[in-house]
Amino acid sequence: MSRQTVITCALTGSFNTPSKNPAVPVSPKAIAQSALEAAGAGAAVVHIHVRDPETAEPSMDLALYREVVERIRERNADVILNLTTGAGGRFVPGEDDPARPGPGTSLASPEARTRHVTALRPEICTLDVATMNFGEHAFLNTPGHLRAMAARIAEAGTRPEIEVFDLGQIELAKHLIAEGHLARPPLFQICLGIPWGAPATPETLLQMRDRLPPDAIWSAFGISRAEFPMVALAATAGGHVRVGLEDNLYLSRGQLAPSNAALVEKAATLLSLLDCVPATPAEARALFGLAPR
Repeated sequence: MSRQTVITCALTGSFNTPSKNPAVPVSPKAIAQSALEAAGAGAAVVHIHVRDPETAEPSMDLALYREVVERIRERNADVILNLTTGAGGRFVPGEDDPARPGPGTSLASPEARTRHVTALRPEICTLDVATMNFGEHAFLNTPGHLRAMAARIAEAGTRPEIEVFDLGQIELAKHLIAEGHLARPPLFQICLGIPWGAPATPETLLQMRDRLPPDAIWSAFGISRAEFPMVALAATAGGHVRVGLEDNLYLSRGQLAPSNAALVEKAATLLSLLDCVPATPAEARALFGLAPR
């Protein structure tokens, strides 16, 4: 019997990727259309960031989130929406005074980072249990902020997807679960290959999987060239998978991905060769412990 595997598609992210691949969606209309196409290709979950339509820079504007959600729901009431709360965690030390934020800092309060979740009440949102060097800036998610964000997410009736980028972050997540701030069974996303988090290697993925709570439901992804090797490994190791232009701009070596749907289609093909079948949104809700639609 084929194993049901949930495909999440991460649509756009927050880095300067539109300049590298024009298929990365920027406007709310383009992000929503990309979500609909990804769902048609087999993604049960779409992971959503928003961008300023004029500059393509990452945004936390509630109106942009609302427009994306409404445009998707007008045409597809079934696909599971997963909104990011990662925006608002970036800190860049000031050059003259590192105690003061420098250009590029987006650090915001837990309330600001979850405002769109409490307003729009998606079925899932991410919760980054990670304080780390993230490329050239710091990504800050203190335990106190995580507790406050988790409370607001719970009040919205939303399921947190706990994003972890290294082993110590799993231990913090388990501590928050033990304290009662995160419900059981927890839903984890293992994020690999991000500079400077855990590398996207088989050894790392399996070690992180083995440190999860025994009742955890989990997915994993690798960025860039590791995207599809991690799809294969996560699926065969008992997890679910994520692909999308947030994580990888290429369909194959030297060939830019023409769309998020193309990446989902490749993942679905790969899963079929491993005797796995992409879960429908209804099946994904059952697997992820969400209420039926």
